[in-house]
Amino acid sequence: MTINNDNPQYAPDRNPGNPWAAGTTWAAAALLLVASVLAFFQGIAAVANDETFVAVTADYIYAFNLTTWGWIHIVLGVIGVCIAIGLFIGATWARILTIVIASLSIVANFLWLPYTPWWSILIIAIDILVIWAVANWNGDI
Repeated sequence: MTINNDNPQYAPDRNPGNPWAAGTTWAAAALLLVASVLAFFQGIAAVANDETFVAVTADYIYAFNLTTWGWIHIVLGVIGVCIAIGLFIGATWARILTIVIASLSIVANFLWLPYTPWWSILIIAIDILVIWAVANWNGDI
């Protein structure tokens, strides 16, 4: 007896995906959407209230022009919303950009370890989880 591989009944499941990855990717997309919308509104607030913000930590002073940071937040918020929508529809480009952004976030938070160690470690762990989920998700639920 020969097996007909053209028959869907006998076709092997080539890429079953990971249900944990799918759920985590949807959660990551939702978090990215909310964070991006909030970043957009933070940017609008910063542009509307143009001041200089000074933060002093041990041996290091940050001085930020809020208009510049406001526009950066607006642009990143719009990009983040687009990527989140792409994740919700299962677009490959969104998965790639999510991995790129999460990787950059890991590097940035590694650099911030001396200043905010617990927060940086938490964000690095979440970024690793997001990268794992997006890399292991096949786009089907």
